[in-house]
Amino acid sequence: MLSFIREKSVWNRLQSESRPIVLYGMGDGAEKILRVCKERGISVSGVFASDEFVRGQVFCGYPVRTLAQTEAVFGDIVILLAFGSFLPEVMERIISISERHTLYAPDVPLFGGGLWDEGYLETHEDEIGKAYSLLADEQSRVTFADVLNYRLSGKLSYLSHCETEREEMYRLLQIGAQEDYFDLGAYDGDTVREFLSFTKGHFRSVTAVEPDPKNRKKLLRKCPQFLSDSRFALVEAGVWHEDGKMAFDNAAGRNSALSPEGKILTPVLSLDSIVGERDCSFIKMDVEGAEREALLGGSRTLRDQRPQLLFSAYHKTEDIYSLPLLLHALQPQYRIYFRHQPYFPAWETNFCASSR
Repeated sequence: MLSFIREKSVWNRLQSESRPIVLYGMGDGAEKILRVCKERGISVSGVFASDEFVRGQVFCGYPVRTLAQTEAVFGDIVILLAFGSFLPEVMERIISISERHTLYAPDVPLFGGGLWDEGYLETHEDEIGKAYSLLADEQSRVTFADVLNYRLSGKLSYLSHCETEREEMYRLLQIGAQEDYFDLGAYDGDTVREFLSFTKGHFRSVTAVEPDPKNRKKLLRKCPQFLSDSRFALVEAGVWHEDGKMAFDNAAGRNSALSPEGKILTPVLSLDSIVGERDCSFIKMDVEGAEREALLGGSRTLRDQRPQLLFSAYHKTEDIYSLPLLLHALQPQYRIYFRHQPYFPAWETNFCASSR
């Protein structure tokens, strides 16, 4: 067993729980948790939402109550958090509730399969250990251990213990005033604006890559520089390991993603094709579960230019160990860091890699 693993599976704990189990939240995450509970014989007694979202509705056959109503019906309860937030007031509310009731935030993947439990950990123990050994500093190792213990246990205290502010990643990467920045999965330009803010508007070029036409409209509205400044370029495509066309689920939000269930076809390009012969010094990847393919499609760029990298580590169950192993195989000169920004559950957990 890995020395830094201290927890057991929340799913096993729930199977032996005698108190009523209720979900906090509605939506895709809640549906996934309900599905796992059903598969593992875990009985769910109810669903509640924050007071302002309760309007007498029904979710998956459960009447949606307020917390006070749920307490009146069931008494002492076990709560499963089924949504995510980075808003301080929402995170504080969740912590406050956890001080009154047992609360877990079961980790379910945004994309793909696999669940963190003892069996999954045992199967991938060697890969996890190798990924841990690649991490470049103590904070990365602390964060890696805390995030894995959270994913096993569902205990949010591990995330609170290891969180750092996002600006630290820019400092780790030594982002300066002469960057050629490529934003893969640019959404509405939020990370473009973040980059411009951190560099105080000093840069050489910005290239944003976004496949969702509705998101691109938001980006152009919020970042008008793309319409007026020759240093800005917008690429209307998804990111993959090769060029072509793929089915795309155009959710018009952060969850837009390449998907076999997608209803439209969108062009996809490899990172090497997007960069071409241009200079590339800094890449951000948040491509909704396609991070592995994005890295594979950038092998030439990573080998020849060694750009600074910031990429998501939370979309798929295996990303936390498979992505650093892949990057090391593609370009072993990178120093790899791991950080978690304030967010419940373990979203906004990212790797950054530096060659400077």
